[in-house]
Amino acid sequence: MMGEGFQFIDIVLFAMIAAFLILRLRSVLGRHRDSGRSEGLFGTERRPLSQEDEPTMVPEPEKADEVEEKLKNQPQPDPGSAAAAARLEEGFAEIVKASPDFGRAEFLEGVRAAFEIIIKAFAVGDREKLGSLLSEEVLGNFSEAIVSRENAKETLETTLVRIVDVALLETYMDGEVSHISVKIISEQVNVTHNAEGEVVDGNPDRISEITDIWTFARDTKARDPNWVLVATRGPD
Repeated sequence: MMGEGFQFIDIVLFAMIAAFLILRLRSVLGRHRDSGRSEGLFGTERRPLSQEDEPTMVPEPEKADEVEEKLKNQPQPDPGSAAAAARLEEGFAEIVKASPDFGRAEFLEGVRAAFEIIIKAFAVGDREKLGSLLSEEVLGNFSEAIVSRENAKETLETTLVRIVDVALLETYMDGEVSHISVKIISEQVNVTHNAEGEVVDGNPDRISEITDIWTFARDTKARDPNWVLVATRGPD
């Protein structure tokens, strides 16, 4: 009888422990479900479904009249620029036909070098150096300015800070002579001193941006491969 009593008590105790564990497990699971937070694999947190499954908004297609209005408001290419570019290419084609070894890149490099040599030679009055790079007409104009400066006993000090840009403007053939016009934008410091060394024009502390348009020419039948400066002017 005693043994059966102890067995009954053991069964009751086990049942009570099992009921406690079930209640505890429900309590824990209930808190996780109602907390509004979901734990993913390996403890990584995932967003609620309301955020993950948010529908993608697809914009309505534009109406035909709206598309047409946008196209009208877009900037249109300048016909003049396109025509100028076409003429430039036609001129280059003619020059290359007359001089197959002509190269644009090499020409522009030569323009930069010639520009620096010419403005420095003009500043110091080096007519000999100018004579090898200028046509007779341009050399005459430069020489006249040099003589006028010398008669006034003035000196010109020119510092070429940098050449900002060299752009091709026009190309054409005149008989056997190739012509190319370029726009040269440079930064310079130009100061004129009188006989006493006083500044009569310019500012030694001011850098000026100067735009020149120069035209170079070369006789394609001549042995001399060098181009000559045949015209100079300022921007229109």
